[in-house]
Amino acid sequence: MKRPSLDSILLASADPERLREWYAAALDPEENADFDGYRVLKFGGFHLLIDSRADISDKNPEPGRVILNFDVADARAVVARMEALGVSWLAELEDRGGSLFATAIDPDGNYVQVIQLSDEHRAAMDQ
Repeated sequence: MKRPSLDSILLASADPERLREWYAAALDPEENADFDGYRVLKFGGFHLLIDSRADISDKNPEPGRVILNFDVADARAVVARMEALGVSWLAELEDRGGSLFATAIDPDGNYVQVIQLSDEHRAAMDQ
């Protein structure tokens, strides 16, 4: 039997089109499509689905519960693109032993982490 695999996450928003536009501009997905009423952004083999829901507020009251981590090739370039969008930072870009990390806050208050792992950290994770 095939084991389950995590393929996607649904990010609910009071303004899903604004949120989709932000993620597309900030992180340049491989695909940006509409499917059965969902806004679907593809990053690598993972799909970010963005939709509206009646049972949520405009801002995420507990954004630390789920943090979206994006593995990027050039963290400085992604951070610059996010800054051009006027992003607020929970944690500005920092070097952690050769790997670069930054945590942005998206328009709905969710935490979005940008990670550029060093070759050494990547090799350690692959073991």
